[in-house]
Amino acid sequence: MDIQAYKNNCPADFSDQSKVWIYQSNRLFSISEAFEIDHILQDFIATWKSHGAPVKGFANLFFGQFIVLMADESATTVGGCSTDSSVHVIKKIEQLCKVDLFNRQNLALVIKDKIELLPLTQFNYALENQFIQLDTPYFNNTVATKGSWMKEWIIPVQESWLASRIKKTV
Repeated sequence: MDIQAYKNNCPADFSDQSKVWIYQSNRLFSISEAFEIDHILQDFIATWKSHGAPVKGFANLFFGQFIVLMADESATTVGGCSTDSSVHVIKKIEQLCKVDLFNRQNLALVIKDKIELLPLTQFNYALENQFIQLDTPYFNNTVATKGSWMKEWIIPVQESWLASRIKKTV
């Protein structure tokens, strides 16, 4: 699994300051769900507006499990109502596919070339029992801009905010 390949599908003509929102599913989407999600996302991007002005937007499903929305604010600033409309689209997908896209307590890690979810409450247990290591790739869904998404989305556990959660016995 080439975990850095997602960068090839990032729009080059968007500012590094473009806003990014990442929604992680609690499971892998099926192929038919992925096609439907793509249709919903592309329809949304084509009509996304902020205060009546079109938003230069991007949306895609990555690794069959992560929905990434991006808004290049160099032309149109994305505000309350336009952000709310994006959340409504994500909730629509959540209901349609019967998944959880808002649970920030599920950590996504690459284990044996596969994306695995780990509840935050099990993080230290997984480290202590060597299910994961300090260098295990972690999907840092807290990134907020295109620039940080390109550099800091998939990083070793020890370089993420999770480092502060590691028990000293590890």
